[in-house]
Formats: sequence, structure tokens, C-alpha cells
Amino acid sequence: MKIAHICPFYTPAIGGVKQVVEELAKRQVKLGNEVHIYTSDWDKEKRITPLNETIQGIQVHRCKHWFRAANFMTFWPSVLPKLLKQDFDVIHSHLFGHPHFVLSVLAAKLKGAKYIHTTHCPWSDSKRSLIGKLGLIISYHTFSRLSLKITDKIIAITPWEKNFIKKFGGNENQIKVLPNGMDNTFFKKIKNNDFRKKHKIKPNQPLILFFGRLNITKGPEKFVEIAHLILKEKPNYVFLILGPDEGMLQIVKEKIGKEKRIILLPATRDRKEITKMYQAADIYVMPSYREGLPLTLFEAMASGLPIVASPVNGIPYEMKNLENGFLVNYGDNKKFKEKIIELIDNPTLRKKISLNNLKKAKNYNWDLINKKTLEIYKQK
Repeated sequence: MKIAHICPFYTPAIGGVKQVVEELAKRQVKLGNEVHIYTSDWDKEKRITPLNETIQGIQVHRCKHWFRAANFMTFWPSVLPKLLKQDFDVIHSHLFGHPHFVLSVLAAKLKGAKYIHTTHCPWSDSKRSLIGKLGLIISYHTFSRLSLKITDKIIAITPWEKNFIKKFGGNENQIKVLPNGMDNTFFKKIKNNDFRKKHKIKPNQPLILFFGRLNITKGPEKFVEIAHLILKEKPNYVFLILGPDEGMLQIVKEKIGKEKRIILLPATRDRKEITKMYQAADIYVMPSYREGLPLTLFEAMASGLPIVASPVNGIPYEMKNLENGFLVNYGDNKKFKEKIIELIDNPTLRKKISLNNLKKAKNYNWDLINKKTLEIYKQK
């Protein structure tokens, strides 16, 4: 098949949607398909070049964006004529409500290509700017609604999305629920893991991890507040934060202050170092205001980590209290503190949850997710 993925960002940008597209595209190329990715020329920080290149057998086409608005929304209309010059069997766009969604469905219908859209859970009341909120109201109720109605198949990454998809133009027959996945490398135990030694964390010190974008929706500042609460009672704990800045870095630094037991590391794309970090940690924490279905949830599970997370959006569909960790309401720092300490103080419970998560993570293998995606491409 000749497949086009259309997404707002791609390498070198860091983000969940980008990671999903990359994981699918790599596997589709490996299976002998011709895969193209159309994206903007912005990586959330700057314009990037080259505009056209081949990465791991994937043909990447970056379109010059005219402007940016809201939460990283970019407008790059040249994607339409670029798609019209090709003859794709499948056009698969990612992220509902953005202009590229409307332009790609138009191209698919004009060319007679099968059109698939993965919404990526944009529905919740994110902390958006006024311009962003107005833009979404217009998009959701006009262009995007019409586009969703003529989409062949809609992939929801969590059942939580289904009512929203129906509200904004989709129907039950169009919707397929298919979660995100995670890479097999997270299952592989790293021998002689030097992560703790490198960061001067003693073997007997509990290590609590926040790994995600430093975006207000992810709650990195809440993680620091929780850390300070715990350190008053448990001075031997260590807290680690790693992720790219999306507007919260300075606030996080200010909240950390001079506390050396809260370690802030720069963002990295090194998969081996990320795997080492997971495997060196004891608990993974997601104090999020909103989430879709974060890849890190499954990565933490595959690393055998108990999880303490806010029960927002797609998370409670994939995680249960005591089975995979604990669900704690956003902003309830005291309860987060209590559950983290409970897990560290109860190694038997921690071990039980770890085994549960290792088993559950096998359901989210990217090879399996890609196989199911290709099956959706072929459905009538």
C-alpha cells in the first residue's frame, strides 16, 4: 500500500502524536509499504530543515507554516496540493480540530483514497488561550464536524472519546477503539544499569519519577509540590523530572528552589537512557490536569512500575486502583503523598502491582497495534 500520515509535528519534535506516527510508519515501511509523512516545518521551538528527507525509509515532507495559534496549532495549507499530486491508497491524519485534518480529508475525497483519522483525545477542557478556545469552537462546530462526517474510519485511542466523536459529527459505525502502544525495548532488562550512580542516587533511596512534557496540562509543578510534602516526612526519597519544556520549565525550577533531592534533567531522545531511567525508578507519577492516553503510561507498566495518576480522560480505562497503582484526583497533593508513601512502605503490594503491569503492558505492543491499524485500513 501507499500510505500518507498527516500530523502536526514530526522528528525532531517530541510529543505523543509524533511518537505514534513514527512507530506506525516504521513498521509499515518494514512490511513493504510506501509511507509518506506530511507535517509542518515547526518543531514547537523553531522552523526546521530540510523540508524533504527520508528517515528510516519513511519519506518526510515538511510544509511551511503560515502562522501558529493556540496550543501549538500551525497552519500549513500547502499540504493539500502536495497530497493531490500523489495517488495514495490510504490517507491517515492525526489530531482532530486542526486545519490539516480538514485539508487532508478534502484531498482524500478528491483523489478517492481511503481516509482514516485518529482523533488523539483533544476533547477535554485544556488550559487554552482565549484565541485557542474561540478557534476550537469554530472548528469543532463547522469544518471539523463536516470532515468527521465524511471520514471512512475514526480511530479513538480510548473509549472515553466515543461520545465526543459522536457529538462532533461521527457515528458508531465509523469508530474503532485502538489504544496507543509502547516499544518492546522497555521490556528488556538493562544489565549494569548505571542511571542511579550517574545521578548520585543511592540504591536504598526510593526514586519517584515524572517523565513527560513540561506542559501545564501534565502537572509538573504539582509533582514538585507533592515532592516537597513527602520530603518533610521522608527525607531519604529522591524525585526526578525529565521532559521537554512547553512553558513550565521556569515555574518548575522556581518551585524546586535549592532542594537537591528533586532532580531536574534536560529532555532527551535517547531511548536507552529513558529505559534506564524507568528501570532505576520505583514509582511513576502522573498528576495531570488532562491526558489523552499517554504513551508513558504503558512504558511505565512495561518497566514494572506502580503508577499514581489522576483519573482523567483515558487513564481510568487502562488503569485500576490497587491493580496497577492508585488513582488520585488532580490537585489532591496530600492524597498523592499518601499513596506514594504507601507503595514505598509496602514492598509486597509494590511487587504485586509490578507483575500486573508487566503482564498488562504486553497488550500494548506496537507490532500488535500496527497490525490492527492495517486491518482498519482494509475494512470497508
